[in-house]
Amino acid sequence: MEKKDFDVIIIGGGPGGLAAAYWAVDLGLTALVIEQAAEPGGQLLRTFNRIDNYLGAEAANGRELRDIFLRQIEKKNVDLRCGSVVESVNLIEKTVVMAGGERFLARAIVIATGVRRRELGIPGEAEFRGRGILESGEKCKNDVTGKRVLIVGGGDAALENALILATTADKVVVVHRRSEFRARSEFVQGSVNEEKIEIILNTAATAIIGNETVEAVDLENVLTGELYRISVDAILIRVGEAPNTDLFQGQIDIDAAGFVCVNHACSTSLPEVFAIGDVANPLAPTISSAVGMGATAAKMAANVRSANPEDIQ
Repeated sequence: MEKKDFDVIIIGGGPGGLAAAYWAVDLGLTALVIEQAAEPGGQLLRTFNRIDNYLGAEAANGRELRDIFLRQIEKKNVDLRCGSVVESVNLIEKTVVMAGGERFLARAIVIATGVRRRELGIPGEAEFRGRGILESGEKCKNDVTGKRVLIVGGGDAALENALILATTADKVVVVHRRSEFRARSEFVQGSVNEEKIEIILNTAATAIIGNETVEAVDLENVLTGELYRISVDAILIRVGEAPNTDLFQGQIDIDAAGFVCVNHACSTSLPEVFAIGDVANPLAPTISSAVGMGATAAKMAANVRSANPEDIQ
């Protein structure tokens, strides 16, 4: 009979989730990792630039670093299930019900569901995904050679991508709804000094226009209300990230921005429920911090006893 009870169930197969699984098994626990995507890796699979700030390993991109993690995971007895959608979670009872009706029970649950990119919610955003809306500056920089690109956002990701795209694009326009950028000074100064980058502040994108692909973007000055349209060949949206906490609303403490509240031990407001990685760490969402939190949660769960088969209903 397929095993349905585990010492620890980890929801999310990014760096934090994989680290938690590795440490859990290393500490003698049975572990199940549930990943909604077709393969594990989380944000690593959307990281196309070189990674050289993860101590102990360097990689050409996130996928390569993910593969390094998997080679280590494969040496452990981790039950890793990808392409698996969680229908509901009862954090008090420590039960997880899958979309197909399968039910799992654990003594501890680790939430490692990560974040998703925020959307603008404007006309054309859904229609032109993959048809002029870029996924990444690094990944798509050769696709915009000699073209005009608009970037929406004012943080590190927006300006770093502007600098990357400016190496190949004919023009990069950065639109930010506030009067100042939130990005690091190195990115701000670099963008200001780059002659191919035009900066438009106090302005919001209101619609994406085109036929087969993106052709223009409608803009609004948030101070004056002035409306106008500029012609572009592509658009990159970087307006922050939203935590994936819908499954856990009303069950544990979640802050106003939607992130899970944890203490120094990665514990949530419920006993033996932990949260790790970007979903619980808006201040330092890095690979290193996610992996460290994963190890911490596994160690805190190490006193978990295996669930009794009779508990499975």
